[in-house]
Amino acid sequence: MILEGVLSFIDPPKDDAAQSIAKLKDLGVQIKVLTGDALPVAVNVCQRLELISRDDVTETDDAQAITGPELALLEGADEFDEVVRTCTVFAKLTPNQKALVVGSLRKAGHCVGMLGDGINDCMALRRADVGISVDSGASVAKDCADLVLTEKGLHIMVASVMTGRLTHGNTIKYIKMVASSNFGNVFSMLAAAAWLPFTPMLSIQLLAQNLLYDISQIAIPWDSVDPEYLKTPKSWKTWDLLCFVVVLGPTSSVIDILTFTLNWFYYGVKTANNEEAVRLAQTHWFLQGLLTQTLIVHLLRTAKLPFIQSRAAVPLALSTGAIMVIGFVITWIPPIQRALNFAQPSPTFVGFLVAELLLYCVEVQIVKMIYIKIFKTWL
Repeated sequence: MILEGVLSFIDPPKDDAAQSIAKLKDLGVQIKVLTGDALPVAVNVCQRLELISRDDVTETDDAQAITGPELALLEGADEFDEVVRTCTVFAKLTPNQKALVVGSLRKAGHCVGMLGDGINDCMALRRADVGISVDSGASVAKDCADLVLTEKGLHIMVASVMTGRLTHGNTIKYIKMVASSNFGNVFSMLAAAAWLPFTPMLSIQLLAQNLLYDISQIAIPWDSVDPEYLKTPKSWKTWDLLCFVVVLGPTSSVIDILTFTLNWFYYGVKTANNEEAVRLAQTHWFLQGLLTQTLIVHLLRTAKLPFIQSRAAVPLALSTGAIMVIGFVITWIPPIQRALNFAQPSPTFVGFLVAELLLYCVEVQIVKMIYIKIFKTWL
C-alpha cells in the first residue's frame, strides 16, 4: 500500500451562525448541541461559535461537554437531569440519548425546540415541543418535524422566535380581553336582572354588538407588541389568565351600572310599560357597551401608558376607530333603528357617554398599574 496523501473533510459553521446564536441568547434562548460526532470536533465548533469558551470543558466538577458513553454511566435520573442542565455540548450521542436529553429538558419545565435534519434526530424531533427540520434534510426527519424550514441558517430561527412571541402576545391579548369582557358582562347582567324591570338589551342588539366588536378585533394579528415583551420567553399560564379576568372583568361592570343609573334616575326609565323609554335605555347601553369594549383594547394591549408610551399598529387603530364610529352612527339611522329596535339616543347622553369613556380609561389604567405592581406582569 502506498500513501498518496490525506483527505480532510470539514463542514464549517456559516458566517452568520455566531451572530445568530448571540441574538438567540439575548432573547433568552438557551442553546445545547446534541450530536453524534466526536467530542473534539463538537467542542471545536462550539468554541468557534462562542457557545463555550473554556478549554477544560470536560472537567468533571464543572463540565460543559459530555459524551454519550459518559451519560450511559450516570446513576439515576436525578444525576442525568443535573448533567443535562449544566452541560452545553453532548457528543457521540445515540438517537435514543438525544431523545432522553430532550425529555429531561421538558421535564424541567423548558419549552424545547429541536433542530435536526438527519435520521438519527427523528426520536428527539418527536420528543420536543417543536420539532424543526430543513427542506434538504432526510425525508423521515421532515416527517417527524412540526416545522420544515425552506433554507438552512440560524438567522431564520431568530426571526421564527420573534414571530412566535409576537403571535403569542397578540393571542394572549385577545383571549384576556374577551374573557375579562365576558366576565364583566356576567356581573352587569346579574345587576340588571336584580334591579331593572325590563330586558337591558335585546338578543338581536347583543348579537349586533358582538359582531361589531369581533370585526374590530380582526386586526389584532397585525398589532405590534412592546419590545420588553419580546425579550424573554413566554408560556401559557392558566392561573395568570384567571387572575387577569377576575381583576379586570368587574371594571366594565362599574360603567355598565353607571349607565343603568343614568337611565333610571336621569331619564326616568323605571318601568317596562313605556316601550319607547325601554328602547332608549337599551340603545344607551348598546352604545356604552360597544364603545367601552372597543376603546379599552388600547389600554389592555400594553403594560405601558396607552397612546403615549405605546400605540397600536395602524390596522388595529383603524379597525377600532371605524367600528366605534359605525356603532355610534347606526343608532341614528332610521332603517337600522327599526331593524335592531333602537331608539334615537338622547343628545344629552352623548355627553354622558364621553364622560363614561374617559372615566373607564382612568379606572382601567389605575387597576392595571395596581395589577402590575402586585403580580409583576401584565400580558
